[in-house]
Amino acid sequence: MFYQRFTFRLIFRLLIINLLGYLLFYLIKNTQLWFTIIGLALILLGMVISLYYYINQIRSDINRFILAVKTRDHTLNFKNKVTKGSFPELYESFSDILLVHKQIRLEQEAMFQLIKTILEQVPVGVIVVNNTNQEENEEVAFFNQAASNLLGIPAYKYWHRVKQHLPTFAAEIEQILSGGKRFLELKIQDKLIQLSTEVIPLNLYGNNYTIISFQNIKDEIEQKETEAWNRLIGVISHEILNSITPISSLSDTINRMVTDKKNLTEDEMDDLKTALQTIQRRSSGLLDFVKDYRLIAELPTPNLESHTIGEILKHIKVLMQPFAKVKNVVLDVEQTSSKITIQLDLKLVEQVLINLITNSIYAVENREHPYINVNYRLENTKLYIDVTDNGKGIDASDLEKIFVPFYTTRKNGSGIGLTISRNIMKMHRGSIEVVSMPDNGTTFSLVFNYV
Repeated sequence: MFYQRFTFRLIFRLLIINLLGYLLFYLIKNTQLWFTIIGLALILLGMVISLYYYINQIRSDINRFILAVKTRDHTLNFKNKVTKGSFPELYESFSDILLVHKQIRLEQEAMFQLIKTILEQVPVGVIVVNNTNQEENEEVAFFNQAASNLLGIPAYKYWHRVKQHLPTFAAEIEQILSGGKRFLELKIQDKLIQLSTEVIPLNLYGNNYTIISFQNIKDEIEQKETEAWNRLIGVISHEILNSITPISSLSDTINRMVTDKKNLTEDEMDDLKTALQTIQRRSSGLLDFVKDYRLIAELPTPNLESHTIGEILKHIKVLMQPFAKVKNVVLDVEQTSSKITIQLDLKLVEQVLINLITNSIYAVENREHPYINVNYRLENTKLYIDVTDNGKGIDASDLEKIFVPFYTTRKNGSGIGLTISRNIMKMHRGSIEVVSMPDNGTTFSLVFNYV
């Protein structure tokens, strides 16, 4: 409809201009009415100028609309054009687009304020640095209150001010500017803090940003250490008391037997021998316990060399197959020909696998079809060596305790195998993961970094 209105006005003006032009041409050619000719020429010129402004007005409105969108100017209004203009639907669309654009802008601003409020409330320090202009002072785009409290500095506007006040912190951050995590120890106002720090580089709309997040984990570390020491002390105390109590009791009995006696009967000698043998046995047990504790604390440093996964699995198959066969357990070691290479200490990793397979062999005792599978898999940047059995599984209450030194659910077990295994994997910058379902079996996984 608006096109018809515009077309009508345009055709009307063009017809008038053509008629005036034809009439002017006729008068000039056939008459001498110069005043009429001049007046008619002025009217014709006015009509041409009117047509120009009429068309140019629409072009000007479109340019104003485009400029408003570019500059995010939401004050521009085309309401009067909707009722009076030549293109009411077009101007109405302009108004709708500007309104939607304004709503999107308000929603973005609201979301930004929400995220900013959340980041201000979290106990994690967050600093966002704008690195777009490397030659000039890098501007700090965001600096939350937690960061200010943890570092003991105000929320600076420029990164070089942070460098001036905390050169050690800034130097450590520059070591991982390309991205990564780092553990830092800083002395802030005569107080030592331990920060777990992560740096993430980001590019948004052509601007380079560096997101620095960090949190003080000193209290958490101390709490975990305290819990670990409490568990360890509890286990050690239990083991020592188990050995010391009978030794103390027997020592007291022997003391009463020999006190004020110059000669002992044959029965008393037999009792004395039995008591001394018991003391000797329990003392040996206590000595073995102390040796086990030293074994955990004094693991050798890994001698890292390149070995293929196939080589590792082949060695462990040769080592453990006879023991499994004696126990009537099917030991299935797969992919012994794999050529994937990894840096590790073969002897130490073999010891870990021996510990895990031995535990699995005892776990599948009394099962109808005892079975253990050893395999490997690659997931992202991790390499897993899995030891899976169909044994009795591990109760959920025991899963958190199985790596505690001397904790064991197996009769006659020392409780140090898994502790030593985990420490060996930590020295390889890896870890041990466990997944277990009671009565359905268990999978222990050695996790190595593989790039």
